[in-house]
Amino acid sequence: MNSFRQFYYHIVIATKKRRPVITEQYHDELFRYINGFVRGKQSVLYEINGIEDHVHLFCSIHPTVPVSDFINKLKTSTNKWMKSSGHFPDFDCWSVGYGAFTKSERDKGMIINYIRKQKEHHRKRSFTEEFKAMLDAEGIAWDERYL
Repeated sequence: MNSFRQFYYHIVIATKKRRPVITEQYHDELFRYINGFVRGKQSVLYEINGIEDHVHLFCSIHPTVPVSDFINKLKTSTNKWMKSSGHFPDFDCWSVGYGAFTKSERDKGMIINYIRKQKEHHRKRSFTEEFKAMLDAEGIAWDERYL
């Protein structure tokens, strides 16, 4: 019998101290770099977007790659690239933590649409407000000290 799987993840990574240092002018280059990283891990990126202080990804990660390893390597790789590119002079590093939420096929269209509309969402609320709402929606307890 063959193995069948589908692992969808909504991943959120933020800059250290949520500093607005991801220059909008170079978002597309960063997103292309991240897409290449994801493909290099035998995974699929369905959507990516973000604003000055964080990035959302919706992807399917290959089952042989642990999610925590995937995210840590993503942050390390993009950290190096962002610093060497010269496009993000104020970027120091990513925050230590991240958000990773499993999703189903039924959620796919809704999550893709949500990620596409990041700029619209953040006209109304901050990253911290958004992230708290995401944690609440997933039933995840959180502590203000770690946000």
